[in-house]
Amino acid sequence: MCGITGCVGTGEAVSCLLDGLSNLEYRGYDSAGLAVLDGDGLSVCKREGEVSELEAAVDGEFAGGSLGVGHTRWSTHGPPTDANAHPHTGCDGRVAVVHNGIIDNHERLRERLQRRGHEFRSDTDTEVVPHLVEEFLAGGADAGTAFRRAVDELSGSYAIVMVVDGVERLFATRSGSPLVLGVDDDACYLASDVPAFLEHTDRVVYLEDGDVLSVEAGEYTITDGDGYHVDRPVRTVDWTPEDAQKEGYDHYMLKEIHEQPMALRRALRGRIDAGIEVPAWLLDHPDGVPVRFVACGTSYHAALYAVELLQKRGISAQASLASEFATSPPPLVDGSVVVGVTQSGETADTLGALRRASEAGARTLAVTNVVGSTAARECDDAIFIRAGPEIGVAATKTFSSQVVTLALLAERLADADTGILQALSTVPDALQYVLDHTTAPQVARTYADASAYFFVGRGVAHSVSLEGALKLKEISYEHAEGFPAGELKHGPLALVTPETPVFAIETGDHSDRMRGTVEEVQARGAPVVAVTHPESAVAAAAETVLPIPETHPELAGLLANAQLQLLSYHTARLLDRPVDKPRNLAKSVTVE
Repeated sequence: MCGITGCVGTGEAVSCLLDGLSNLEYRGYDSAGLAVLDGDGLSVCKREGEVSELEAAVDGEFAGGSLGVGHTRWSTHGPPTDANAHPHTGCDGRVAVVHNGIIDNHERLRERLQRRGHEFRSDTDTEVVPHLVEEFLAGGADAGTAFRRAVDELSGSYAIVMVVDGVERLFATRSGSPLVLGVDDDACYLASDVPAFLEHTDRVVYLEDGDVLSVEAGEYTITDGDGYHVDRPVRTVDWTPEDAQKEGYDHYMLKEIHEQPMALRRALRGRIDAGIEVPAWLLDHPDGVPVRFVACGTSYHAALYAVELLQKRGISAQASLASEFATSPPPLVDGSVVVGVTQSGETADTLGALRRASEAGARTLAVTNVVGSTAARECDDAIFIRAGPEIGVAATKTFSSQVVTLALLAERLADADTGILQALSTVPDALQYVLDHTTAPQVARTYADASAYFFVGRGVAHSVSLEGALKLKEISYEHAEGFPAGELKHGPLALVTPETPVFAIETGDHSDRMRGTVEEVQARGAPVVAVTHPESAVAAAAETVLPIPETHPELAGLLANAQLQLLSYHTARLLDRPVDKPRNLAKSVTVE
């Protein structure tokens, strides 16, 4: 949630910051602003609404500037207004700060500062930071010392970047919220995520909790909480600027749906013949001790898929919602393994669950998309899904890449030939066939006026039914629910009517039982859309079919999921929804 961008040494700070904010719009926001150090001193502009409104407000008003910070805000403390938008300044306007996260002790700090005469202009927790810095500057501290002393007063989660009038550098720190530095020959960039500055540089430094950063044009220093110099590796990301662009597609989501065959080839490359690289301690995992997955949202559905694969191989496995695990973790025994599945590697609830597991003595493994992310650094080991950047809020190619990576993991842990590896090698082509021959636009038109949508499946198709319902809810705003097929008659069947289409996902494992479910809902007048091979018994019984090629039953869910992604996309288009930026949602949820 929220987006930070900063630059120093570019010579055109305003355009650089606005481009960075546009590149971070996918993270979700309701206001935007920037602060630039130019020939007139420190200039600040911020607006409720979209980045385009901010861009119109600054057009022609700001000089190019030498450095600055920008922000897209997702409201937590106070409504989305111009006053609550970032950057925030102190009383004298010398200090401007942008912040992601939540400062837990802001009320106590605000009361103390108000007693000392500080006047606050917003409802936010963030505004205490520039006022604190002002206090220390007034006491004679230099900008870097004042920043460090202000940060020492804070508790909570934060990524903070500060600019001070008359000081040709940026100051930054993080604790529990992501912040990455981009390094070029003559300039440096700061952002919540790499796409903000990818057009300028692919060399990045991922900051760690407690790092304090001072950035000049082309130079930077990092110190720890005690002021001692620390080194962080400079990494080269294997994404290109084109990877983070629409490239002719109407929406990022549609582009990323169509990128799935390529993403799966990357996920599989070198991992079928040689096997996926797995830490030795995981291969030595004791029999009978469950492998526990923790995840949120779409990643949780990928974890559920993995649980089904492991259990079929005789390996005990469980999946927990990370938000529940973090607050009420189940008992962990010697040899416990906890696997965090997180696209960004920065999901606050998943990080919280992994930390609780580590504190309880479990070994932890991150399955993530981002090298250098917090999850990848903090866990004992990491496996990367190689999906490339995903900009659309609704996860698509990352789900497929997570499932394929977890399928490789399940096969390696089972150490047995189940036939899935050969099938995995053909999945990218099968998925391409689905994308090239889908009838999802026609099905979406047929059922666009439905009162609700139900998705049912058994085995791995159950997790796909949950994911299909989530996608439709996220981007169409229509009511949708996913269920295990056998549970319909235990309550949800009361909701089934002729106005509620039921999408029956059948992978080849449970055809007879699924046909019984189809007949059960048809007896209540509900239309059935079968998502399955066109020659299956379930397809023969359904009114409509979203066909998938024949493949290994454990992988058919991946092909079915692509059809449901396209169904959700085209339904949202018909209803004129903002596909890439659905209301109330953000790409990376970095607060608990």
